[in-house]
Amino acid sequence: MFLAIVTFIAILLVLVLVHEFGHFLLAKLSRVRVEEFAFGFPPRLFSVKRGETRYSFNLLPLGGYVKIQGEEGEDAYDPRSFSSQSLLKKVAIIAAGVFFNFVLAYFLFSAGFMIGTPVPLDDNSENPNAEVIITEIRDGSPADAAGIIPGDKIISFSSGDENILVSKTSEVRNFIDSHKGKEILVKVERSGGELTLNANLPEVSKDGEGVLGIAMIRAGIEKSGLFKALKDGYFATTNLSYLTGNAILGFFGEIFTGRGSFDKVSGPVGIASIVGDSISSGFSSLLWLTGILSISLGIMNIIPFPGLDGGRIFFLLLEKIKGSPFDWKVMRLVHAAGFVLLILLMIFVTYHDILKLTS
Repeated sequence: MFLAIVTFIAILLVLVLVHEFGHFLLAKLSRVRVEEFAFGFPPRLFSVKRGETRYSFNLLPLGGYVKIQGEEGEDAYDPRSFSSQSLLKKVAIIAAGVFFNFVLAYFLFSAGFMIGTPVPLDDNSENPNAEVIITEIRDGSPADAAGIIPGDKIISFSSGDENILVSKTSEVRNFIDSHKGKEILVKVERSGGELTLNANLPEVSKDGEGVLGIAMIRAGIEKSGLFKALKDGYFATTNLSYLTGNAILGFFGEIFTGRGSFDKVSGPVGIASIVGDSISSGFSSLLWLTGILSISLGIMNIIPFPGLDGGRIFFLLLEKIKGSPFDWKVMRLVHAAGFVLLILLMIFVTYHDILKLTS
């Protein structure tokens, strides 16, 4: 679990810094004064100043932030202040963080395709990395009694002097069918290690179901060349962005109508647990998870809620309609209140994470 927590903090640091770098880069390109680019959150450990920008290294490694002059509406008289820029420049600087999260996801997915991505295979597909993976266990079945769990990869079966290595689902079915009423040994891979489990097969299956009581899939790693990986990475990014956006909007829609539930929502604790599973599944899985989290961070930030990038853009559009800026001190309070509500929501989700892990 310690490795999962450290890895999760590293992923969070990368995602937030990439997001903040988007703001930083667009502000610099727009000749808006960037006062500080910070790694982590205060208290400050040390800092260096290069030109007009201070680069700070802080104690809490949970992301970072960019401080841009006039970002809350003050210093409107200064031509290099954020508040004195055109609406288009302001929106571009604010939206750049979200855009960079999507760019990061695209490159992570493309790298995942090049390194190798697990894909389902039929028994006729030739793949030296093919594995048979347990996807479901029937309650009360011989597999359940033997301690086999979903996610186990079947390595081999043995009974008496007979032993077979498994790489196809047909081999599993044939072995089980020919050993009904016998005790068999099932060797599986789980969390990087190997286990040998005893299963007692009945003479006949129950209600027409499989004798062992498992559902399985054959899968293997397929690698793509550079150009195909870049193409597939684009489609993966667009498809997952659409699915993630629908899921997030659906969740908030259910919350506001009183039908929502936090049971299927994960906060930091839940995500750290998922990261632990991804580590055991390989580096490619970790890349995919990080990409999905980057997309989620981008979509969450574009929601028009105070304290988020989308909220800032929303108020800029209201100012344009109104014809004059809001008082920057009022805006500071509004966004601070939104940020506090988001923190409370995160605490609530984390509480549910802990309940799910301890139940």
